[in-house]
Amino acid sequence: MKFLKNVLLLAAGLCLMFGSAKGAMAASAKDNYRTYCAQCHGMQGNGQGINVRDMDVQPRNHTDAVYMGSRSDHDLLTADKKGGLAINKSVLMPPWGDTLNDQELHAMVQYLRKLCHCQEGKQ
Repeated sequence: MKFLKNVLLLAAGLCLMFGSAKGAMAASAKDNYRTYCAQCHGMQGNGQGINVRDMDVQPRNHTDAVYMGSRSDHDLLTADKKGGLAINKSVLMPPWGDTLNDQELHAMVQYLRKLCHCQEGKQ
C-alpha cells in the first residue's frame, strides 16, 4: 500500500512538473536539476529532497564521491534518460529522455560530477 502511495505521489508531482516546465527549457543543468531532480535528491544533491519521507527507497546522494565515482558517465546518462530500472535501480527514478534533449542530459551528467566532486568512474 505504501508503494502505491509513493507511485501516486510521484505521478502527481510529475504531472505538475510536466504541466509547468515542459514548455520552457531550463537555462542550465543546475536549473534542470532543481526542476526535475531536487524533489527527491534535494537542492544540494544530498538525497534529502522533500519527497524522502514518503519513499521506501531512498534517493541517491549525488554528493557521495565514492559511490558516484564508481558509476560511469554512461550509467548516469542511461539512468537520467531511461530511468532507474534501466540500470537496475529504483522504479521511482523516472526517465527524463522525453523531457530533456541529449545535450541537456549530457550537461546533467557533468553537473552530477560537479556535485560529487569526482571524475568519471569505471567504464
